Amino acid sequence: MPVPLLSILALTPLAAGIIVLLLPAEKRSLIRGIAFATSLFTLAVSVIIFFRFDTTAGGYQFIEKMNWLPALGISYHMGVDGIGAAMELMAGIVVFSGVMVSWRVEDRPREFFAFLLFLAASVFGVFASLDLFQLFFFFELAVFPKYLMIVMWGSPKTREYGGMKLTLYLFLGSVVALIGVLAVYFTSGLRSFDMLALEQAGLALEFQRAWFLVIFVGFGVLGGLFPFHSWAPDGHVAAPTAVSMLLAGVEMKVGVFAALRAGLMLLPEGMRYWAPLILVLATINVVYGAFIAMIQKDFKYVIGFSSVSHMGLVFIGFATLTREGLTGAGLQMFSHGIMTALFFAVVGMVYDRTHTRDIRELGGLFRTMPIAMLGFVIGGLVSMGMPGFSGFIAEMPIYMGAWQTAPIVAIISALSIVITAAYILLVVRRVFFGETPEGIRAGLSDISLMDKIVVVLLSLILIVIGLFPSVLVPWIEAGVRHILVLTGGA
Repeated sequence: MPVPLLSILALTPLAAGIIVLLLPAEKRSLIRGIAFATSLFTLAVSVIIFFRFDTTAGGYQFIEKMNWLPALGISYHMGVDGIGAAMELMAGIVVFSGVMVSWRVEDRPREFFAFLLFLAASVFGVFASLDLFQLFFFFELAVFPKYLMIVMWGSPKTREYGGMKLTLYLFLGSVVALIGVLAVYFTSGLRSFDMLALEQAGLALEFQRAWFLVIFVGFGVLGGLFPFHSWAPDGHVAAPTAVSMLLAGVEMKVGVFAALRAGLMLLPEGMRYWAPLILVLATINVVYGAFIAMIQKDFKYVIGFSSVSHMGLVFIGFATLTREGLTGAGLQMFSHGIMTALFFAVVGMVYDRTHTRDIRELGGLFRTMPIAMLGFVIGGLVSMGMPGFSGFIAEMPIYMGAWQTAPIVAIISALSIVITAAYILLVVRRVFFGETPEGIRAGLSDISLMDKIVVVLLSLILIVIGLFPSVLVPWIEAGVRHILVLTGGA
């Protein structure tokens, strides 16, 4: 039998997290070693899955299936299309980077790394799930680790509020999505949660239109869809660095991916019917998020609202239902995941050495942290959509798709490009250039070797995709072809 790569990818972090929890708390080196080895191993597996995926054949590959609870139509069903394979790779990169930047965590590292590994298992599982119940299982697996990591290791001033707000919003979205999932299950007549079977079931047009928003918006809450986005900046700011990287870099993609799988692909006519509303909400995401990011004084809040803005582009791409828009949305998910992980990693490095995130109290950090500054500038260029970087490769097709479907959306959302450039340049100037304030000068030091490895790794990925988009585009297009067949666009 073929090696069950997707099960290995999803279940290894889960098993490693349990092992870490069972170890004595004083075995700190062993705990860090297990977390590092697990993240490196899952990164290697995600790379193998990505490059072994046959982009010419397309469809779902690496299929694994067995009965889980056959009486209820629940199966353990794994498989990825091109978009799923790309998301697994992106998650592997971010998880590995998150472990690296958390190396110096001294407060209860056993629990910290265990919960971090549970989060990794959740995202790997969602991206590979082809059973609705299983997808929901992995989707919910992350809720308590996220909450606990924020309230235990997050910012002292905001962790209780941010953790609770995030949890309540995501619980609300999950409950709404679950109602929609059950409606699909009972209405299909198949009494099965198998998404491949449900895709072929051909649900009634009226049902698709009535229930699409319930599922898409329910999962879309985690993706930061307006007006259910406000958990994201508060949650990101309250979380410790590695969790911020995972929340913005991967977890928001989990929400959009689940909305894509359970909403657009199971209820394509519903998406076609409600696409104008999704375009309006997503356009508000893009412009509102950019304007609010520009007026923030907290370094981390700037990136938090920037994430809301950029995720709006993903929703726009999906709602265009065009080849260009869908391809751009997939590329944006990958690019934004790496870019935001880089942003939050740099913000964490700055905070660890200055003990402040107030932009007005920072300055001149390029002298002591040149690699961190370089990483933030590269992330900023990606965020601005500069040619030669992955952001341009992702955003250009989205605007092309939007122009075909709703030119006014393309015109209005393009305003965010100017606003994004403005706040990125302002932050770079205020944080990294000028004179270093007396209050932070004494404690400044360069970032560690592991931090430098993370910054260089993430930066290189963003540059390589921008210069050589063929390393990613065929995988996204392979997934898009299947979506276009379902929506009648091919």
